[in-house]
Amino acid sequence: MDETALINLLVFLAIGAVAGWIAGQLMKGRSFGLVTNMIVGIIGSFIGGYLFSSFINNGGLIGSIATATLGAIVLLVLVKLLKKI
Repeated sequence: MDETALINLLVFLAIGAVAGWIAGQLMKGRSFGLVTNMIVGIIGSFIGGYLFSSFINNGGLIGSIATATLGAIVLLVLVKLLKKI
């Protein structure tokens, strides 16, 4: 793995972690703890990228965090709904 790929991976993980933390703060009562919310944020980055990429396109760092946060919120809501079943 070259240096650029490693840096991109670390930035992606950091954005996901921040997004998970933000989603956990916004979704009080739906959070699962700091570490789990960070993992949810990383997974939410994929979900947000898939769902919202046409709305938030090329938004830089802020756009990436917003997209990942929205994806993490969607994931937290889905997990809460599945826990009720």
